[in-house]
Amino acid sequence: MAGEQEMTFWDHLDVLRSDIIRMLLVWIVCSVVAFCLKDQMFDIVLAPKDSSFISYRLIGVQPYNIKLVNIGITEQFLIHMKTAMLFGVVAALPYLLYVLYRFVAPGLYVRERRYASRLIIAGYAMFMVGLLVNYFIVFPLTLRFLATYSVSAEVGNMLSLQSYMDTLLMMSLTFGIVFEIPVLSWLLAVFGLLKAEWMRRYRKHAFVAVVIIAAVITPTSDAFTLAIVSLPIWLLYEASVLIVARTESAADKSEAEI
Repeated sequence: MAGEQEMTFWDHLDVLRSDIIRMLLVWIVCSVVAFCLKDQMFDIVLAPKDSSFISYRLIGVQPYNIKLVNIGITEQFLIHMKTAMLFGVVAALPYLLYVLYRFVAPGLYVRERRYASRLIIAGYAMFMVGLLVNYFIVFPLTLRFLATYSVSAEVGNMLSLQSYMDTLLMMSLTFGIVFEIPVLSWLLAVFGLLKAEWMRRYRKHAFVAVVIIAAVITPTSDAFTLAIVSLPIWLLYEASVLIVARTESAADKSEAEI
């Protein structure tokens, strides 16, 4: 447009630097707020270890309690800081994604901007759903099985806070990534790299893969727990089939109109 000047490489670099500084500041502020709200934050994080947790009440789990111990002189303070930083990332993530999109959007075509915005929104939403599914279903069942499992009545379990937090973080991240399956499937379908016909043809193979993934995520011999873990992943696969089919149909319709 008249009157506009094309930005140079250094202009873009200055904009990127300003965006990174703003993103870091927002993340730090969210992390500090989470750090100050220590009691509320750890009430959420440690809730699955008690039999009064809502998920246990819904399925009628017998009362039990897991006692966590601290085995390092600086462990509790470091875990407090790390947990606050992670809560800060989750709280600031919508703003961080918005800033990144705003930076790259001027270099995209209108259609690419539309796809990029959908990808970011859907990816964020599915990641959060994955975190919630793990927090309310997968992690509590896994924790109960592993924390109460014993090879002998003479051998008791003593769980460290570090082990508890590492397991929760690992499983949350894993399920957040697994729940991106529909988003990834849609993106591959947009580029013509994935077909609904292929997904239907290899549905049996996919079911076996889902069970294997569920067994890896939740290392338990309990068939009920394995089914609980496998069900959301299988539903994600079936939803992906529908999404890919709909994407193909929309693409065919667009080509016909052209």
